[in-house]
Amino acid sequence: MEEKVTKCSVSKKCGSCQYQGVPYKEQLAAKQKRMKKLLGKFANVKPIIGMDDPFYYRNKVHAVFDRDKKGNIICGTYEAKTHKVVPIEECMIEDKISQEIIRTIRDMLKSFRIKTYDEDTGYGLLRHVLVRRGFFTDEIMVVIVIGSPIFPSKNNFVKALRKKYPQITTVVLNVNDKKTSMVLGERDIVIYGKGYIRDTLCGCTFRISPQSFYQVNPVQTEILYKTAIEYAGLGRKETVIDAYCGIGTIGLVAAKRAKNVIGVELNPDAVRDARINAKENKITNARFYQGDAGEFMENMAENGEHADVVFMDPPRTGSDKKFMSSVIKLNPSRIVYISCGPETLARDLEYLTKHGYDVRKIQPVDMFSFTDHCENICLLTKKFEK
Repeated sequence: MEEKVTKCSVSKKCGSCQYQGVPYKEQLAAKQKRMKKLLGKFANVKPIIGMDDPFYYRNKVHAVFDRDKKGNIICGTYEAKTHKVVPIEECMIEDKISQEIIRTIRDMLKSFRIKTYDEDTGYGLLRHVLVRRGFFTDEIMVVIVIGSPIFPSKNNFVKALRKKYPQITTVVLNVNDKKTSMVLGERDIVIYGKGYIRDTLCGCTFRISPQSFYQVNPVQTEILYKTAIEYAGLGRKETVIDAYCGIGTIGLVAAKRAKNVIGVELNPDAVRDARINAKENKITNARFYQGDAGEFMENMAENGEHADVVFMDPPRTGSDKKFMSSVIKLNPSRIVYISCGPETLARDLEYLTKHGYDVRKIQPVDMFSFTDHCENICLLTKKFEK
């Protein structure tokens, strides 16, 4: 049976989905071809792992608020390479309930006399709304990003919102009073619930705060992490480093198979969550540190300490040379590199293969259907080690 292709009405203006209107099998074939071209010289690129259902997978939904020319309140996303807001009624890759909540907030603003923020004048209150949903636990967090700390009738606003969506477990005001393109400011004010949600991944439960990184596609993340752990081939006597550890997801899953895990992360909120996650999952052989992962590993090497495996999951920009040289100095027997940026992965693999490592396996995983992004898991081992 031929796959029915539905095209999003705002795909050209939004620009987030480069494969709109393309059958899913063709999307996967195009990504596989690109991964082979970029990474094939390092090792055999395995067939990409696609999704059973490539729609409505994003557990994190963000909308920016504005007014149209008639003065009506709109919410959506920025048009590609501009700060012009494209109104969106339904996105084909974002969680349906989260989208509904955002539209409901938009419709509530008039009766609560809440004005949307104007980027040019700095006038107005509401800038963005961010909704995060735990797909396994069904807990929902609503983050309302405002230009000043005073939100009128906040308790009544929460009451009205929760009347319609009782599954909302926490509501947080995030204060962003700077002229910035960053979505979130530094200050969070919890106005309902605990200020975080929980979700379950690979048998562990994770606490997610407004500012913490958590993979946006939970179904494929299970596959991604299970593959990464399998590639690492962990033994009970081994020390593992989880660089860029975030809230401790991969480190805590790995801890069940290793002697001990050391997680390092710059974001202090994420480190706090990681420590709590370790306690809540009753994992005693994982420690988490706030700081620069490269400096941390360099200090370990200088102090004669050793790690058997390094998991690295950097941002799309990849790792800098300072970090990469710290990995080389630490000299682990295996590196498992999880990458959401194939171009920077190719650059980093070039460096690692010139400094004593061989690429053994490359597994693409489609985490972001309809977009041209692709995640990869690479196993590297020290040269001459079989």
